Amino acid sequence: MLRQANSFPKVDCDLHLTLPTTGELLPFLDAYWHEQVTSRGIDRLELTGDISNMPAAVRPDWRGPATLELVQARALDAFDTDIAICNCLYGAQAVYNADLAAALCGAMNDWLISNWLSKDDRLRASIIVPWQHAELAAKEIERRAPDRRFVQVLLMVMGDAPLGKRSMWPIYATAEAHGLPIGVHAGSTYRFAPWTNGWPSFRIEDQAAQSVGFQTQLLSMIAEGVFKEFPKLRVVLTDSGVTWLPSFLWRIDKLWRGLRMEVPWVKRPPSEIVAEHVRLTMQPFDGPADPQIAREMIEQIGEEMMLFSTDFPHWNFEQAEFAPAGFDADLMRRLRTENPLKTYPRLQETS
Repeated sequence: MLRQANSFPKVDCDLHLTLPTTGELLPFLDAYWHEQVTSRGIDRLELTGDISNMPAAVRPDWRGPATLELVQARALDAFDTDIAICNCLYGAQAVYNADLAAALCGAMNDWLISNWLSKDDRLRASIIVPWQHAELAAKEIERRAPDRRFVQVLLMVMGDAPLGKRSMWPIYATAEAHGLPIGVHAGSTYRFAPWTNGWPSFRIEDQAAQSVGFQTQLLSMIAEGVFKEFPKLRVVLTDSGVTWLPSFLWRIDKLWRGLRMEVPWVKRPPSEIVAEHVRLTMQPFDGPADPQIAREMIEQIGEEMMLFSTDFPHWNFEQAEFAPAGFDADLMRRLRTENPLKTYPRLQETS
C-alpha cells in the first residue's frame, strides 16, 4: 500500500536511478550469463549510465552516490512526492548481441525491484527492454507486466531505426495489451550521428539535437500508422523539452493536408493524434522566463499534455521553487496529479 491513502497523489514522472557498476547485476543473472559477463569483463564495462561522477551533469545539491536515503530525502520528501516513476538509463540497448542485451535488461529490472521498488512504496519504474530486438523486448514486457509497480516501457529517442517502423510493433502491441505507456527518453545508442549531416563536436550540440530526435520519432510513429494500429497506446516524451511542439505540429498539419494521400491511414490532422496519444514531461523546461509568455506557450501546447517531473538528479531542474514562472497552483495540480493519473492507469492502484 501507499504510505497514506491519498485521492490526490503528487507524481514525479521522471526520476533517475543509477546502477553503481554493471557487476551489481551478477546476482540477477543465470549461470550461463554470469559466466559470460565475468569471463569477458562485461561487469567492468561502463554500461551503467551512472552520472554521479560527472559534476557538470548533476545539480550541486543533488550530487553524491544514488543511495536510497539520498533519493528519499532530496527527490521524494523535498517535493512531497507520493509516487515517482524511476527511469534507469542503461547501456544494454547499445549491445549488438541481442541475447546478451535481453539478459542484462532482465537483470536490470530485477535489480530495480530488489534494491528500490521493494524498499519504498512510493517508487514505480519503467521496464527496461532490449529494443534492438522487438520480440525479445516484448518477452521482457510480458515477464514484468504482472508486477504492477512497473508502469511503462522505456525506449530511447535515438537508436538504430525510426520508432514507427513495423519491426518495432511487437513492443507496442504488448505494451498496449497490458495498459503500459511507452516512455521515449532522451538518449542515444551513439551508433549513428545525432545530426543528419554528421557528428558534432560539443555536448551542447548533442543536447540541442535531442529535441530534433523527438520530432523525427514522433513523426515516424504518426506517419507509419502506430496510433491507428494501436488506438489505446500512450507515448510519453521524457526529457524532450516542450517549446518545439507547437511549431512542429503546425508544420506537420500543413504538410499532411497536401500529402495525406501518401498515408491514407492518417485520417485526421497529426495535431489531433498527438493530443490524444502523446504526453510530455516538463523537465527540462525550456520556456521563457516571462510568466505571461510561458503561460501562453502552455496554452498552445495544452495543459492536459504536460506531466510534472524533476529529472532528478540532472542539472536541468534549476528552479529554487519547483514550479516555473507562470505555473500557478491549479496548473501544477493538473501536472502533478490529474494528468499523470490519466496517463498511467496503474498509478491509480493503491496495492
